[in-house]
Amino acid sequence: MEKTAQAVAEWMVQEIKFTGTLHQEAAIEYVKSNFGEEFVFVNENGNTSLSKEVKKTFRKLHGGQIAWDRDAFMWAWT
Repeated sequence: MEKTAQAVAEWMVQEIKFTGTLHQEAAIEYVKSNFGEEFVFVNENGNTSLSKEVKKTFRKLHGGQIAWDRDAFMWAWT
């Protein structure tokens, strides 16, 4: 499996297309286990998050077809 921000973002889009949603906690665990720790970090609020490069690539890939649900901490197909 390729271990790049592009590969992580592509996995995220495919997962959301298939299931309709992707919870942040599940995404972070999967990414750490399958792609590596370099794609996650702890932000200024002390929360684990996906790297800025992954999020930037992810936004480009989905082109507005996926929305972030702030209350549920998940992405969903729109």
